[in-house]
Amino acid sequence: MEELKITKTWDKTFPKSEKVSHKKVQFVNRFGITLVADMYKPKNASGLLPAIAVCGPFGAVKEQASFMHKQWQSVGF
Repeated sequence: MEELKITKTWDKTFPKSEKVSHKKVQFVNRFGITLVADMYKPKNASGLLPAIAVCGPFGAVKEQASFMHKQWQSVGF
């Protein structure tokens, strides 16, 4: 995994909530690219939780990104 410098300071335009814990995570995708993401979780939560992954369309247009979301939903991701 590529070593990335991840900031630990709050860098969002919206206010930080005291009800939600936030941390930055990094992982390698299936193409071998190291990615960084923001993970938000309700404070005091435990066990398995449902999740939503949100990303930009990268080089595609937004309509193509929503199509991919629909595909993932239909196969149970």
